[in-house]
Amino acid sequence: MTTIVMEDQGRAGVATKPVAITTRQRDLRLDFFRGIAMFIILIAHIQSDWLALWIPARFGFSDATEMFVFCSGMASAIAFGRVFREQGLLIGTSRVLFRMWQVYWAHIGLFITVAVTTVWLTNLHVTDTDYTGMLNLYRFFGAPLLHLPALLTLTYVPNYFDILPMYIAVLAMMPLVVALSRIHLALVAVLVIGLWLGANITGLDFPAEPNSIRPWFFNPFGWQLVFFTGFAFMSGWLKAPPIDRRYVWLALAIVVISIPFAYFRVINVVPEIQAWRKANDVLINKTNFGILRYIHFLALAYLAVAVVGPKGARISAGPANPTLASIWTRVLPVITTVGQQSLAVFVFSMFYAVLLTALFDYVGRNNFSMIWVNILGAVGIALVAYIAQWFKAKPWAKKEAKA
Repeated sequence: MTTIVMEDQGRAGVATKPVAITTRQRDLRLDFFRGIAMFIILIAHIQSDWLALWIPARFGFSDATEMFVFCSGMASAIAFGRVFREQGLLIGTSRVLFRMWQVYWAHIGLFITVAVTTVWLTNLHVTDTDYTGMLNLYRFFGAPLLHLPALLTLTYVPNYFDILPMYIAVLAMMPLVVALSRIHLALVAVLVIGLWLGANITGLDFPAEPNSIRPWFFNPFGWQLVFFTGFAFMSGWLKAPPIDRRYVWLALAIVVISIPFAYFRVINVVPEIQAWRKANDVLINKTNFGILRYIHFLALAYLAVAVVGPKGARISAGPANPTLASIWTRVLPVITTVGQQSLAVFVFSMFYAVLLTALFDYVGRNNFSMIWVNILGAVGIALVAYIAQWFKAKPWAKKEAKA
């Protein structure tokens, strides 16, 4: 286990001298919450899914995307931190480039698979839904000579396929962030905050379509703020605030006060809140990661850490009731496995959501179908997680070693 060593820690918990990036043993909380995010993301991408009315995004400015990106930053500190520390910037950068290469081809494969699937589903005429139009892909099929090169250069990024390109761009920033951390952590803060300000004030972004001013839906220059916040906590550059009753009440107040400004049922009947959201869009904007999204997420994260206890002790312990505890011991490994295999699960879930949407369209949306289709969705991504885990274990290599 590699522990965090900080030099000359100030009162704010931020190191004031150059600090070598360090890593920790994998945190149960990281896998648990990233697994929860994967289930929520699947639900959010199934069209007209009743459960989507109850995901966190309906009750606050932030949603599962923040959870996913924050946890990805923490996981990246674990995955790449040791390489940067022990083998230097060049090899560490190479490791990051290899991961970017993997995510890039996952993105391309996902787009092609989903695009072909929407055409196939539409041409079946089993339902009245135009699945190609649902994802706004006719523009791609209408001008493939224009959009194919743009797809490969990430200058054509349809809204449904925007998270992985954002993740690639943020990963590309990591070697620079690590290099600056070896000079002084203040330089990291200047870069991260400066890029975020550039996205929110000057309009710094990437184009999402050829011959269009539409930007990527997830602007990496804005979203890197939450990614590198998670990265900094796991690397030991930032010290997590202690669990204090005053902070708990403050975080709870932020979450509760945000509800009427985010809950669609309240927004639809209160013109003043509609006017406030329109006037303050820059504060809650999802594309550039508005500051209120950041504050809301940090409040939620603090409450989550307080609830699960030190190092996730309450997650491990489970409910006090023996029956519920027995169920929990079976459910928890599934959630954490999904969290550990997040890339494979995420890519599959984006494809799977299209199939589940078509299934809903075919069987109808009622109380019974809402239950069994969502269970089918959860089982599907859990199965993919275990399959990915099995392949990563390289069972054939063990047999070869025995031979």
